[in-house]
Amino acid sequence: MDLSIIIPCFNEVENIPKIRSEFWPVALELAGTRSVEVIFVDDGSKDGTGPALEKTFLNGTDSSVLVKIERHETNRGLGAAIRTGFAAAQGDVIITTDSDGTYHFTTIPSMLGYLTPQVDIVTASPYHPDGNVVNVPAYRLVLSRGSSTIYRMLVDGKVHTYTCLYRAYRRQVIKNVPFASDGYLAGTELLVNGMLVGYRVAEFPAVLHSRLLGASKAKLARTVLAHLSFQARIVLHRLRLMPFVELREVVRGQEWA
Repeated sequence: MDLSIIIPCFNEVENIPKIRSEFWPVALELAGTRSVEVIFVDDGSKDGTGPALEKTFLNGTDSSVLVKIERHETNRGLGAAIRTGFAAAQGDVIITTDSDGTYHFTTIPSMLGYLTPQVDIVTASPYHPDGNVVNVPAYRLVLSRGSSTIYRMLVDGKVHTYTCLYRAYRRQVIKNVPFASDGYLAGTELLVNGMLVGYRVAEFPAVLHSRLLGASKAKLARTVLAHLSFQARIVLHRLRLMPFVELREVVRGQEWA
């Protein structure tokens, strides 16, 4: 398998038609030049997301794209859903993306173009000088941009955005870099841990749009506390007071709970 695309879903039944109309043509386009699988992870949804995914993507869709639907019986969090998706993925390159299309699905081929032989991780970056943010609520930007600014000071100032889900990874990154969080910290933790052990990162200047359907699942207070805890551990690691093996064992944040 050349490419795996993981889409975590928690109570996203309203967005499934959008995924079908906007994402699926992109998956078919990619399948024209490589083998592609799409892995949906239904993270304990209670609104009919699971049956809607089955009806939409397991019945009548083009067989050139392999579709898998993984399920959690209860809501376990974004990080847990990503981990389940990684366990099911067979691709040499693995993409994670949001189910609400806040980063437009049509940009996936362009993002893959940044995954050159010298790059191990490509991360979408609305805070890059060439990126942008459109109609995103201010409270989200305060958390995301503020956290990314702190990570730039602690880890690498050349990377502008640390908090997004929308990324492409080479398989060896997923195989070799652990992350402990079950919540919204997971994507940041994976990126930072990968950078600290030497994996090379490129930014894809992206446009972050506001969610049009459904509600955000992020729990602000829990997410902020999870980031502060992880940032404190990075400081201790930089001061040589904490080895990397302890740094990665962050408190498991349950931001989707």
